Amino acid sequence: MRVLIVEDDPKISAYLKRGLEEQGYAVDTAFTGREALEWADVVGFDVIILDMLLPELDGLAVCRTLRQRGNQAAILMLTARDAIDDRVAGLDAGADDYLVKPFVLKELLARLRALIRRRNELAADGNTLTVADLTMDTRTRAVTRAGQLLPLTAKEYAVLECLLREPGRVLTRTEIAESVWNYDVYNQSNVVDVYIRNLRRKIDDPFAAKLIYTVRGAGYRLLAPDEAA
Repeated sequence: MRVLIVEDDPKISAYLKRGLEEQGYAVDTAFTGREALEWADVVGFDVIILDMLLPELDGLAVCRTLRQRGNQAAILMLTARDAIDDRVAGLDAGADDYLVKPFVLKELLARLRALIRRRNELAADGNTLTVADLTMDTRTRAVTRAGQLLPLTAKEYAVLECLLREPGRVLTRTEIAESVWNYDVYNQSNVVDVYIRNLRRKIDDPFAAKLIYTVRGAGYRLLAPDEAA
């Protein structure tokens, strides 16, 4: 899940980035309104955490511009002002939710999970992803195969979610990396290969049928055994 934090206070930005990355999110940061628009033009973010008071362009202007450009990312607006009019202004500009400063990280994470659930619920049974006997519950983050619970790290879960959301399709290393890591990390050429190896040890090696396939020169895909045959 790719997140952009738009916050001009370096300490708050670093705190949020660290907290989100510990939960497995791929996080990039912007410090001005114009920088946020530049990021959003080139990267497909799932969620944008947007402070209302920003240099150059304020959060309301950024939010309106994103929606006018057709950007469909979920937007969580951060505001230091608790007035009803301020909250209404943020929602009217196109924000999906708002959070009043000061807040605790636990609350922000809960708001993000709620936004992501809403996006998933737009698809039929969007909370459960299944290929063969492999199942992922995106609400609880539980992954099982043949009824056996698999202990995955946050990044392993994120890579597997990419594959499960498009079963059968070959995903390039770049496509996977851009969804899971921030810009600085995904330029490391072998990071995806390392995590695919880790997933295979947990998902494929203990079972007779393999699900993760390498397409030489292209990338990886997840296939049920009967489809692979």
